[in-house]
Amino acid sequence: MIEIFNFILVNPIINILVAIYKLLLVLHIPFPLGFSIIGLTVVIRLILYPLTHSQLKASKKMQELSPHISRLKDKHKNDAKTLQAETMKLYKEFGVNPAAGCLPLIIQIPVIWGLYSVLDKVVKLNSVDLLKYVNGVVLPPLKLTSAWDTYFFGIPLGDNPAKLFSIMPFIILVPVLTAVFQFMQSKMMMASKDKTAKQTDKKVLPAGKEVKKKDDFASVFQSQSLYIFPLMIGFFSYTFPIGLSLYWNTFSVFGIIQQYQISGWGALSDLWKRRKK
Repeated sequence: MIEIFNFILVNPIINILVAIYKLLLVLHIPFPLGFSIIGLTVVIRLILYPLTHSQLKASKKMQELSPHISRLKDKHKNDAKTLQAETMKLYKEFGVNPAAGCLPLIIQIPVIWGLYSVLDKVVKLNSVDLLKYVNGVVLPPLKLTSAWDTYFFGIPLGDNPAKLFSIMPFIILVPVLTAVFQFMQSKMMMASKDKTAKQTDKKVLPAGKEVKKKDDFASVFQSQSLYIFPLMIGFFSYTFPIGLSLYWNTFSVFGIIQQYQISGWGALSDLWKRRKK
């Protein structure tokens, strides 16, 4: 199974990385390995673009239907069968497939894992093991004659911020930026308050008084994960090699750009408006 995974995903990724690296060497670009990782991440993102585009569009549609589904839950809260039927009717009416956003994500996971496994090796292996590993899988024209320099603007890509912090305090910016980019992307995937102002989760009582509904589990989980997940990614970035953070941050920035194309700044714009006040 591992051999099949390597043949289908890992080996092609290594070939693309080395091809970009050799091109940068010919162009005399400094720190070619670091820029090769960035280039490889962009190439992978472009390959996955149709899938992620489909996933983000499906997610946006589901987000737009969320207020309608909430009203159905209120209306049929004591009748699960009717609620299910009405929900499926709503999906059909708006042309939404609830599973449409899952399939592209499932397909992306092996690709992302393959990219991760490649980068974990190329920035951590010593010179002898690196040449043996890379030259064992790349095409003949791409074989390396010497190990590459693993430094990127003076920072060793194979070391992690936890190890480097005592001699390079500024390296803490790497996990901080990783967490910030992840937060931005997650926040942009949520609808802004302006778009949901007319569809609040309040009930109006006959006397004119308002009471807020209790948040359901999904809403509470989404709200908490918005902050917990970026902090987790930031912590992992603090303990993982810099080369992996370089890949992850490039991946996130590309994702932010693609998310902006689909739905704009989303709920991230609410933070800016709050700051201006």
